[in-house]
Amino acid sequence: MNQVIQYNFPTIIRYGYQVRSELPKAIKDMGFNRPLVVTDRELASLPMAEEIKNYLTNAGLYSKVFSGTYGNPLKSHANLGANEYRVHNADCIVAFGGGAPIDVAKCIAVLVSHKGDLFEYEDRAGAKPIEISQLPSIFSIPTTAGTGSEVGRSAVVSDDATKVKRIIFSPGLLPKMVFLDPELTLKLPASITASTGMDALTHLIEAYLSKGFQPLCDGIALEGIGIVSQSLKKCVEFAKANEYSPSEEHIEARGLMLNAATMGGVAFQKGLGACHSAAHALSTVCDMHHGLANGILLPYIMEFNMSTSKEKFKRMAEAAGLGSKSPKSFIQWLEDLKAEIGIPKYLSEANVQKSHIDDLVKIAIQDVCHPFNPRSVSEEDFREIFTKAIGE
Repeated sequence: MNQVIQYNFPTIIRYGYQVRSELPKAIKDMGFNRPLVVTDRELASLPMAEEIKNYLTNAGLYSKVFSGTYGNPLKSHANLGANEYRVHNADCIVAFGGGAPIDVAKCIAVLVSHKGDLFEYEDRAGAKPIEISQLPSIFSIPTTAGTGSEVGRSAVVSDDATKVKRIIFSPGLLPKMVFLDPELTLKLPASITASTGMDALTHLIEAYLSKGFQPLCDGIALEGIGIVSQSLKKCVEFAKANEYSPSEEHIEARGLMLNAATMGGVAFQKGLGACHSAAHALSTVCDMHHGLANGILLPYIMEFNMSTSKEKFKRMAEAAGLGSKSPKSFIQWLEDLKAEIGIPKYLSEANVQKSHIDDLVKIAIQDVCHPFNPRSVSEEDFREIFTKAIGE
């Protein structure tokens, strides 16, 4: 239970029970002493956030907590955090939480080291370059097992006015050190465990199916699918039973999901697909949790893809430990998993209506993820997928 394992992919990843206690030493060893801790509003009120603050204070570090992130991350959250960084005269950032505060932390890093508006550095043609040498160092401690942002080189943040998601990308945004501590996820409620777990699974599946030759990512993605098949249902069952004690079985399951989420974050450097484009649209139009959107949509997108990726579906079925290796059996496994962990079958169960479809299609077709999908997706294809997924 107390063993700590280190990986480098390429950032340093420290994995183990209570490994978060190593954070102050890591910060001091890199020559920093004024960290800004970036977290979200809800997490900041919990004992685990106070514990992180105390770790830093007791080590003689001068830290400040910014907890102005809530819901889907917005540019305004990053602007407020950048101001806190400057006022504190911070010299590094600790990203503590789920994908939202980690992404906001990356945006803060850009804002405090570069002039101008955040979206001037959006990942698009003609954008201003991000100077890697100027970015402050980021230390990451994920508290959910989903986004993989702790090992990502990009941040996804929404425009406050339009809610359209923008991507800020630079290899320099990769955290310098990541602490994967399963104890931090033991008390996650069943709904968050399920939706973030489906987010991780979607990353792994879409990365594996995405266009292009990247065997390293493919191997990581397949192994990650196998890990999710072994551990996600167990984690949800522990959460439903309000079983928070640090038993060996619970810690192992939560630790496996943390690793699977991180593997998804590594694997999708290859690319994602249509499920993410559709999920981004749902977050924009309906303010839906990203992991929940992916979880509901995943079987519908896989049904759309199965005719072009039969051999890959076979390998995913093998990775998931299924008896049948057909694409339909893999999709049925996804449907069964959704039902077992409490993910709705239809979007209509999450208050998405047919009146939303025009706006959803408009956003999805403009998204940067679907060009990597193994099967080309048109506006009409997205319309059919959303219609089927709403299920009214």
